[in-house]
Amino acid sequence: MAATAAVMLPAPRASADDVDAVAVVPVLFVPEASQWLSTSNGRIALDGYSWMQAVHWVTESGLYKPRRHRSHGPRSFGPTTVRVAQELAQLFPCRPGIDYLVRRTGLSERSVEYHLGMLREAGLLAWIVKGTRVSGGPAQASEFARMVPPEFDAALGIRTVQRDEAAPAYTRAVSGIEQAGRELMARLAKKAARKVRKPRSKRSPKARAKTSLRGARRGAEQRVVTAASDEARCTPMQVGTSTVSSAGVTSHPPESKLASGGATSPTPKKKAKAGGRRTLNAVGRRFQLARELTQELDWLRGCSVPRIAWVARGVADAGWTMTDVRGWLHLRGEAARVRRGSGLLAVLLAGAETVLDTPKKRADAVEEWQAAQEARRRHRIEQVRADREKDDGAWASPADAHVRREIETAFAHVNHAAHSHVEVPPVQSIDPPARPGADPVEISEAELTAMRDHALAQLRSGVTDLIDDVSHALGPVQAERLFGEDLVHRAEQLNSFARSSLTTYKTR
Repeated sequence: MAATAAVMLPAPRASADDVDAVAVVPVLFVPEASQWLSTSNGRIALDGYSWMQAVHWVTESGLYKPRRHRSHGPRSFGPTTVRVAQELAQLFPCRPGIDYLVRRTGLSERSVEYHLGMLREAGLLAWIVKGTRVSGGPAQASEFARMVPPEFDAALGIRTVQRDEAAPAYTRAVSGIEQAGRELMARLAKKAARKVRKPRSKRSPKARAKTSLRGARRGAEQRVVTAASDEARCTPMQVGTSTVSSAGVTSHPPESKLASGGATSPTPKKKAKAGGRRTLNAVGRRFQLARELTQELDWLRGCSVPRIAWVARGVADAGWTMTDVRGWLHLRGEAARVRRGSGLLAVLLAGAETVLDTPKKRADAVEEWQAAQEARRRHRIEQVRADREKDDGAWASPADAHVRREIETAFAHVNHAAHSHVEVPPVQSIDPPARPGADPVEISEAELTAMRDHALAQLRSGVTDLIDDVSHALGPVQAERLFGEDLVHRAEQLNSFARSSLTTYKTR
């Protein structure tokens, strides 16, 4: 019986000679690979109350010690971890966000992450879904399963049974408990029913003395009673009425104090600043500059503001503004293709505060950047104006030499076909044509067929240059006589589609 009682609470390590005296419970630690529900050795707690019993048992036993690889982090599994566990016990499903736990417990974000890691290492939590953080998007919260470690069942003598053989091992249920573990279970149940609150801060003796003195002054002021009228008043603590105050002699304030309002408050209010906003410290200026950089520079969109604040800490501490950084980036030169914005910014800002170390140098850089911006804007305006004039101006010959030769040949044939042949005698003037509509120079059938085939091939490719040029030069009537009404009509349809704002048209 003595050996069984020793198992209930962890005991110090026994000597090698006394083996039967104490049974040492192994140290609690779950590696990261076993902190998932599918790989956990524990069982799922059916409710938050029974899970809190296991949490208090881990706190009392001292079997778990945090793996502190660095000099910071919690030193033990204490009341703060229990407070975080209390918030988790009330969630169904257990999917807490870091911001939610920070708001509920009053801890910092890093502290909440530390205590969640301790609960996982102790075997009290197991990941169902691990949360993710995507740059520029909302963070996804992790979902946990509240687990009871197997060491808890072994220490209290809890019997479990697997009712469904096909179900996983973590679904086993409690079927009983040994008599020796009932007393400890009852004590853990009382602790689980109570709520652990945030401990009060310890005050120094000087602070307590100031508080007591302030209370004494407040009590003395409350004992001074001013009568509002000469009528008799009823005293609640006495039977009957009395015209004399039980608190002492009545004293009236002087009229000068009442009239002028010259009484000063023992706790004067602080005057608000003119701007209404607090002055930023060094860290605040870093984050302010980082936020402006991510908003103004296109290649920094979506980058983490804290990371950019760390990269730009040198120029921010030197008092640089967003305009100063733009001026320096103009002098330094920017990359056309950016893979990692924060890394490029770190390279471009290297040594910037030492090169432009005076406000005058920074002002010159900003002026040069603004002049370059104005020159770029004017160049863009001139380019757009030139493009519009080019589109609205006269027809320009194609750049391809083969296409130019074909167009010149077509123009020559069209001119010969449209105009009658004119003979110039040595003395006489130019004679008119023999009869209206005469066509002494005829285009052969093969040449006319070749022209129509070429125009048809252009129309199939979405190009109407040949038919348009003939129509502009000789008129639509001559174009229909040469190419036919069908080809000219199709060219006009393609041109109307290309000019329409409701149609997207391009060449394949």
